[in-house]
Amino acid sequence: MPRTAREVPPPLELLCLRALWSLGEGNVKAVQRIVAESRPLAYTTIMTVLDRLVRKGMLARRKVGRSYAYAPQATRDAARRAAVRELVDGYFDGSEEELMQFLQRRPDAPAPVTIRVETRIDTVLL
Repeated sequence: MPRTAREVPPPLELLCLRALWSLGEGNVKAVQRIVAESRPLAYTTIMTVLDRLVRKGMLARRKVGRSYAYAPQATRDAARRAAVRELVDGYFDGSEEELMQFLQRRPDAPAPVTIRVETRIDTVLL
């Protein structure tokens, strides 16, 4: 079975996307400088991650001199919507209402218990 690409990027890709959202457009060195504030990574690692994001269609790349300039293709809000959709689908059976109920519940309150009662008439007894 072929794997489909997730819309929600993994943490390292998300770090690079955040850097580019703040820059608007930047080369590998500029992205590396921003990412290094939270996670110092090699130039080649950042370059590989940016190339992967280009292949996934999440970044655009254009040649500038001897290097490339990268720019995000999706907005931060679009990425957030995709992440929330994945959360709702995966943990709340696609129900936004269940997510809202979960978020509004006090942390120390026990989870509500749902009891499902089936009402069937047993025809054997009739």
